[in-house]
Amino acid sequence: MTPKDILKKYWGYADFRLKQEEIINQVMNGKDTLALLPTGGGKSICYQIPSLMKEGVCLVISPLIALMNDQVRYLSSKGIKSIAITSNMTYSKIDIALNNCMYGNFKFLYLSPEKLQNEIIRKRISMMNINLITVDEAHCISEWGHNFRPSYRHISKIRSLLPEVPILALTATATNNVTYDIQDNLKFKKTNIIRSSFYRDNISYVVNNVIDKKIILIKLVQKIKSSVIVYVSSRKECKEISDFLNFNKFPSSYYHAGLTYSTRKERQKKWTENETRIMVATSAFGMGINKEDVRLVVHMYLPSTIEAYFQEAGRAGRNGKQSYSYLLANKNDIDKQKRLLEIKNPSLEEIKSFYQKICNFLQIAENIIPEDDIPFNIIEFSKRYNISNLKSYLLIKYLEKEELIKFIESSNMSSKILFKINNNEIYKFQVANKYYDPFIKVILRMYSGIFNSLTPIKEEEISKKLNTTVNNVERILNRLVELNIIKYITSKNNATQIRFINKRVDSSNLPINEKELVERKEQDKNKLNKIIEFILSKNECRSILLLKYFGEEKEKKCEKCDYCINQKNN
Repeated sequence: MTPKDILKKYWGYADFRLKQEEIINQVMNGKDTLALLPTGGGKSICYQIPSLMKEGVCLVISPLIALMNDQVRYLSSKGIKSIAITSNMTYSKIDIALNNCMYGNFKFLYLSPEKLQNEIIRKRISMMNINLITVDEAHCISEWGHNFRPSYRHISKIRSLLPEVPILALTATATNNVTYDIQDNLKFKKTNIIRSSFYRDNISYVVNNVIDKKIILIKLVQKIKSSVIVYVSSRKECKEISDFLNFNKFPSSYYHAGLTYSTRKERQKKWTENETRIMVATSAFGMGINKEDVRLVVHMYLPSTIEAYFQEAGRAGRNGKQSYSYLLANKNDIDKQKRLLEIKNPSLEEIKSFYQKICNFLQIAENIIPEDDIPFNIIEFSKRYNISNLKSYLLIKYLEKEELIKFIESSNMSSKILFKINNNEIYKFQVANKYYDPFIKVILRMYSGIFNSLTPIKEEEISKKLNTTVNNVERILNRLVELNIIKYITSKNNATQIRFINKRVDSSNLPINEKELVERKEQDKNKLNKIIEFILSKNECRSILLLKYFGEEKEKKCEKCDYCINQKNN
């Protein structure tokens, strides 16, 4: 079968678009390839088709659980066996998933870059017949791009395990510096970029320097009756703007990383299925959004980079119909971003001092790496050291980038249990207490390692196995705690936590390169200046300005943006 045959069979299309066919041919020829396609450009087909044409499994490294699960559901609906390994899975489920990929004729294995660092997973992957390594959202590799994730920098280690397997890196936004960084970090055997035009002829980019943004927002959602995404800068604003829209009879919901996984999943599902028309969100909402009828994206704040803005704006108009991106920004937004720039890029001395305070607050001795995650109250910490909550949060995120600590928010935690008695004792308990026997059997079947350490569990999954309610599962777990059978930490009572990635060191010896620190700040400043120039520009087409930023020259004006429309009217 040819690539077009596969396209027709599974997707129902007669022809490829943009540069899809060229990318597929490069992959089929075993070449490392960096593919730049705009948001909505059909990147997933570029790895799915060649992998379906070859023997073996395609390893897909992706940054978001929701994105992986969406792809697995989509492929499964077409009868294509695929599976995702996520942080929500128990060890036994991961073991089954890996066995399926080795022996079960599965075609796609999705996992996060963090999971790829797990030695057991790496060993099992080395035993699989991997036909292609795909790195989705590849710009996350580059410190000079946006959405940088340190774990992406370790992906290249897989090449030593699978030296003959080609890599396909995919992204919708990358400057020339970032494309070089991606290929260099992934150890491309030879430079190979396939770049489609980023021009979106059906999107009208409008920048509005306005003070009362809410009035404009109401006018926009009144006029454009479709699915809408409204981006805001904070979690607090998510709720405020959503409440404002609902009060004005425009059904909306909100989404941010502080919500529980199940809440985020449910809200995205309702929006995707058009039960909710408007989603108000932080930048946490977006990667992998595959909704064709979004015709309006509104930014109620100024993003810090053109890459972030362009990617989010590009979530409009995936069905090819006329769509709109409105960026509502004023001088206050510019001033706010400049202040955030300073906080996000602290001096080396600030970082050392902050790290020392974290270690003192948590009472971590030098050369120690705590085995367990440590409860951490950021409000109490900030108050003790007279630091704003925002600054504390951003400095913690900076230490995350340097892979010194990991900040775990309560919304992302699972409940955990540990059996306090051994196998023989639990058997005697089951014999003497028949009521608890079915419950304990299900727990033991579902979760391994439960006698050795606190093990993540999902009350909802247990309730489904037992055909009972979540409340009943929680009640039984709490009763077993009272009987001194288990230790149970419910996710409802979890606080935010800190995990030490490496041993605690003396703050004066932090492994941070001061030169890189300065360069990174300068890079962030340049990026901010570019988007400020973009919003203040009054003498060039918005589309031309955006394309120029990504190194693409285009002379013809879009005739749709605020500049072009003003030119027509004057």
